[in-house]
Amino acid sequence: MTFPLITDASFYAVAVPAVLLMGLSKSGFLGGFGSLAVPLMALAVPVPQAAAVMLPLLFVMDAVGLQQLWPHRDRALLRLLLPAGLIGTVVGTVLFGVLSVKTVAAVVGGLTLLFLAQRLLFPPRADAPPPPRALGFVLGIAAGFTSFVAHAGSPPVNAYVLPLRLPPLTFAATMAVFFAAVNLSKWIPYAWLGLIDGRNMSTSLALMPLAPLGVWLGVKLTRRIASTWFYRIAYGGMFLTGTKLLWDGLR
Repeated sequence: MTFPLITDASFYAVAVPAVLLMGLSKSGFLGGFGSLAVPLMALAVPVPQAAAVMLPLLFVMDAVGLQQLWPHRDRALLRLLLPAGLIGTVVGTVLFGVLSVKTVAAVVGGLTLLFLAQRLLFPPRADAPPPPRALGFVLGIAAGFTSFVAHAGSPPVNAYVLPLRLPPLTFAATMAVFFAAVNLSKWIPYAWLGLIDGRNMSTSLALMPLAPLGVWLGVKLTRRIASTWFYRIAYGGMFLTGTKLLWDGLR
C-alpha cells in the first residue's frame, strides 16, 4: 500500500525553510527560531497536521544532536527540567481538544515578549542569583505543554535557562536532551489522537534529508560563535518567535 504525499507546492515552499530552522534550533544555534517551524507550515496545512509531519523529523534531529552534544549536557539542570517537561506532555494530551492552538500561541507569544521586556528594562546584575528552581519546574511544564501542542517549547524553557548564562555548548546540549525526551514522549499520544497517518508520515519521509543537515550546520556554528553573539541571537529568536506566535493567536 502506498500513501500519497502532500503535493501542494506552497506547503514545501514553507516546509523546507521550517525544517532547516528547526534543525538549526536543535543545535542551540538560532535557539528561539525553531518555534517558528510549525507556524510556518501552518500557512499551508492545519496546525495539527504540521505538528504530525514535524514529529518524525524531530526524532532524526534529536538523534543527530544527541550524538554530537551528549557529553556537554548539564545533568543537574536536566534532573529539574525533564520531569516537568514530561508532566507538560500529559497536560497537553488532556487539553489537546479543549484549548485552541491560537489560544496557546497567543499565551506563549505574550509571555515570551513579557520576559524579553523584563530583561531589557531590568537587566540582571552580574552578581544576580540564578532564577529559583521552582520557576524552572513551572516553565518546564509549560515547555512540555507548548511543545506537545505546536512544537513551540523553546520560549518557556529558554526564559529559565538563558538567564543562567551557560556556555553555548552546555546550553545546546542540555536543550537537546530535554527536547529529545519530550519529543519521544509525544509518539503514543499523537497516535492515540489520530495524528500519525500514512500521508503525514510519507511527507515526513520526503523531507527527512533536510533534518540532519540543519542540526549539523547549527552544531558547527555553535562551536565557533562567541558567547555574546550566541545569546544575542538567542534573544533575537525569542523576540521574533514571540511576535509571530502572538500575532497568530490574536489575528
